[in-house]
Amino acid sequence: MVISALRGAARLATVAYAPPGDQGASTFRWSTDQVDPKDRFDYWREVRSKGLFGATAELDREHRPKFTGEFSLRKIGSAGLIGLRASSYHVERSATDIASAPSDSLCICQQLGGGGWFRVRNVDDFQVAGGAFATSYSDLPYHTVPIAAEGFDLRILKVPVADILLPLPGLHELVPKPLIDRPVLIPLLESCFTDLTETADDSDPSTTKALVQTLTHLTLIERGVVRPTSRVAQYAVRAGRLSLARRLMARHIAEPQLSPAFIASMLAISVRHLHVLFEESSSFSQTVTALRIARSRRLLREAPAMTIAEIAFASGFDSLATFYRVFRAVQGITPGDFREAATRK
Repeated sequence: MVISALRGAARLATVAYAPPGDQGASTFRWSTDQVDPKDRFDYWREVRSKGLFGATAELDREHRPKFTGEFSLRKIGSAGLIGLRASSYHVERSATDIASAPSDSLCICQQLGGGGWFRVRNVDDFQVAGGAFATSYSDLPYHTVPIAAEGFDLRILKVPVADILLPLPGLHELVPKPLIDRPVLIPLLESCFTDLTETADDSDPSTTKALVQTLTHLTLIERGVVRPTSRVAQYAVRAGRLSLARRLMARHIAEPQLSPAFIASMLAISVRHLHVLFEESSSFSQTVTALRIARSRRLLREAPAMTIAEIAFASGFDSLATFYRVFRAVQGITPGDFREAATRK
């Protein structure tokens, strides 16, 4: 009975990862809370390690009853976005694992928790700190274990090589390695990765596909597979900077110094270059207005103790009159009517 359930769960994980021809987005979630404690690690080893990554998981038998873990797997076209949190255990992808479950994918991993230790080719050891990125070609051996006592906390984007559609000399030799050679790319990767994880399952497929492509190309620039001066690289850096610019704008939306010059200085680019980033989408000023209106709508719904004037200034408007004028132009009703309708709802 247990073996049958294990195999069924592994098949479900595999089907959720890459159903042929389906370009939509769906999310599969699994947790050891669904399993009797004595069977949890066995389930995890079969579903997460064997079924999803083609890797071997090991944990001392006396620690297995206390093991806990959860993961999510979101299908984005034929790519997969994986979130994983689990107690500490050892993971190895051996030559035997690779032969029995080849993946032929680029893996982009971000450590969210305390970081991880890796060994490659039984000689090269390195650590990936919390918040840092590492990348690799999927079908190369490695051994990893979390550094912190609380275990694994990471997210991984797996992109099939067949989807990358670039001349890729050297991609199949990309052993696991932290992203450290081009630190200027790290904030762009982090911003785009966050954008991808925040998109909903029913988001426009072209948007999520573009984010996957940008993350892939930024990673391959850092690993030396894509030339930094190529058009592909320039477009990826531009998309990454646009993502980061929008995040910086949202972070500072209530501050009076928010301006093109302020954001350009944070990105270390010229104001002209900043405006170029927005040429194919809403302008800088339109984006600021949309962010301020979105913030004011949230506060009108969720902060009943705040006055409308307080909400206006907390959203970055320089006057109450401006707030009323812009809000009514965008929403078609006054802030007060919006709050009243939201309260009724």
